[in-house]
Parts: sequence; C-alpha cells; structure tokens
Amino acid sequence: MLHARVDEGAGDVNTFVMHLQDATSYERIEHVESFVGADDSGSFGVQAGHERLMTSLVFGLARYRVAGEPWQYIALPRALLYMLEGELYVSARRYFRDRDYRRMSDALTARLRGEEDELKQVRESLRRMEEEMFKRLWELGRERAD
Repeated sequence: MLHARVDEGAGDVNTFVMHLQDATSYERIEHVESFVGADDSGSFGVQAGHERLMTSLVFGLARYRVAGEPWQYIALPRALLYMLEGELYVSARRYFRDRDYRRMSDALTARLRGEEDELKQVRESLRRMEEEMFKRLWELGRERAD
C-alpha cells in the first residue's frame, strides 16, 4: 500500500465520493461514510479524511456504507483502489454490487470464478502456442544447420 498525507478537502467532513468503474460502466456514489476492502496485506477501512492511498484489492468482496443506509457489497475479481483529496476511485475489470450479502457471495463464487477460469484457459492456450512457436523455430534452426 502507498500512503501519503494530504490536507483535508472541502465538503462534508464525514463522507466522501466513491467512483466505481469497470470496462463498461461508471457509477458515482456520494455520501459514502466507510469502505472496507482487502489487499495482499489484509483487510482495511477507508473513511472521510483518509490520507492518500493506493493499493490493489484482491479477489473477493468489499463493502461500503452510504450515510443512513445499510452496507452494500461489491464483488471484485481484483481492482485498483485510489483515495485522493476526499474521493475514492475503485477500478476493476468487472464488478457486481448488491445490498444482499448472500446474493453477492453467490455471484462472486459463480460469475467471477468462472471468469477467472476462462482467463486461465486463455493463458494456458497462449502458453501452448508459445511452446509450439519455439519448437518450430528450433526445427527451422536445425534444418538450416543441416
């Protein structure tokens, strides 16, 4: 995590703005009181007036609370989190948001794990193609040597 001290900005001292974005959508959520997420070092929280922060969120559920409302959950396959001057930016390849923890947990397990499995298959296919290219290059080198 990267931490640096910043001056407190103008606006509501007890809340901040959160920007949620993925490859196809963007949401601006105002009056956020608290955000809880996890990175490689563990779970952490962000509240209004938090110092500058940048970290990479791990695969899992994060949560946030808008003033006067119950917790809402965000399922993330991984994301970049950046807090600057009273605004929190969460950027992910994809995310799902809901107030129901069980529904979010099920969505996380089913959808995001499925996407991760698809990405693993793509990586494996690329690895096999790379091996095949190196094999052919080696064979071409042998043919030239003969």
